Amino acid sequence: MSAPQAHHTLTLDAIRTCLEGVIPATIATVAPDGTPNVSQLSQVHYVDPGHIALSYQFFNKTRANILDCRDALLEVIDPSTGAQYRLRLAYLRTETDGPLFESMKAKLSGIASHVGMAEVFRLRGADLFWVTEIEGVPGGRPLPARMRPRSLLSAVRRACEGLRGCADLSDLLDRAIVALRDLFGVEHALILLPDTASGRLFTVAALGYEASGEASGRGSGIGWEVAPGDGVIGVAARERVPIRITHMTTDVAYSMAMRQGTEAGPLREIPFPGLERPHSQLAVPILAHEAGDGCGRLAGVLAGVLFVESTQEMRFTYDDEDALATLAAQLGALMRSLPMVPAPTTEAEVEDTPAKTVAAPAGGQPITVRHYASDDSVFLDHDYLIKGVAGAILWKLVRDHTALGRTDFTNRELRLAPDIPLPDFAENLEARLILLQRRLDDRRGPLRIEKTGRGRFRLLVETPLRLEEMQ
Repeated sequence: MSAPQAHHTLTLDAIRTCLEGVIPATIATVAPDGTPNVSQLSQVHYVDPGHIALSYQFFNKTRANILDCRDALLEVIDPSTGAQYRLRLAYLRTETDGPLFESMKAKLSGIASHVGMAEVFRLRGADLFWVTEIEGVPGGRPLPARMRPRSLLSAVRRACEGLRGCADLSDLLDRAIVALRDLFGVEHALILLPDTASGRLFTVAALGYEASGEASGRGSGIGWEVAPGDGVIGVAARERVPIRITHMTTDVAYSMAMRQGTEAGPLREIPFPGLERPHSQLAVPILAHEAGDGCGRLAGVLAGVLFVESTQEMRFTYDDEDALATLAAQLGALMRSLPMVPAPTTEAEVEDTPAKTVAAPAGGQPITVRHYASDDSVFLDHDYLIKGVAGAILWKLVRDHTALGRTDFTNRELRLAPDIPLPDFAENLEARLILLQRRLDDRRGPLRIEKTGRGRFRLLVETPLRLEEMQ
């Protein structure tokens, strides 16, 4: 994107509302013989203050003219005021992969589902243009601009201030969820962290979903997993770019693929907790450090994904995207400084807690804890609870409790335990303990975990346990 910057009064940032896709844009091109052609576009994508991208879905007359003459005239309309603007464009190149292409592909799929044309709208490329001039279309009387319900700049400032001084990762996640609710007015949100061993992301914090699935059957979402590239969350994680869909339906929406895949999957999965009928979604990657790689992609270690959704169309605008991207950057910096994956606790910092012997709880029906060695999945009676590293941790805790009467444990001993499959790099033990603790709280059963100090925690057992090891 080395083209010189245009000099004009109007800027793309000033008319960015016109690029939300609510009202289709109109593009005019000219053939080499001077024949004009006018057509409508399903998506105009803001790239930066000097560039936009248009979706290339099929080879038509408009695209043939652009490739021949290299310029076009685009007319866009502000959906809230009715003001119209003309943009003069110079074609630069077509991208068929990478973050720009994937972002447009996700958004286009949401738009296509809204009009029932998911099978027709298949993105083949992202045509990148330099905006050489912007002018207002004379005539008409635009409506007053819509008042924003809150100051997002103030919300970002207060949220970032509220995240300072967090005691640990769990505290940071809780404060972030509170900020989303109280400062940004978000009603439904998830925060997911990556599992370096499997490459998947797992949910450790949620807002606005049914606890334990009592009403919806989907649960609160804690422990739900998504693979890179699946839905808006997976694409945001894989490409390291925010993915925002402003209007959609449930029939063939892009993000519904991850829900359908979960519901059709094996028994040992936690259902996706999302809304049945979302009309706006935004997924923002959380990076441990952020820097450009020269091609528009953000470099850095993926520390998680922040996801919000709503039943309201156009709930999350480009301002919301910028604000939550700023919040995500702060989360990434704090996760790195906490750090999210701290070095192993030394003996000088935490002394091993002596095993504590307690009598088995009197009365109550025993609960069966069933462990499957193949994937370390754990069931309480016949209900799936958790799997993977978190499942292996829980299985060790209940074994030691049943055999030795132990209730108190340390993070250090878990790191040294040979039967817990922590990877040699980025072992994220703390994140898995948070996941386990919140899954048990979500279940509201006879097992719980409480923190008792730095690097220490206690297993609370309210009924006798019957352990079963399965292959």
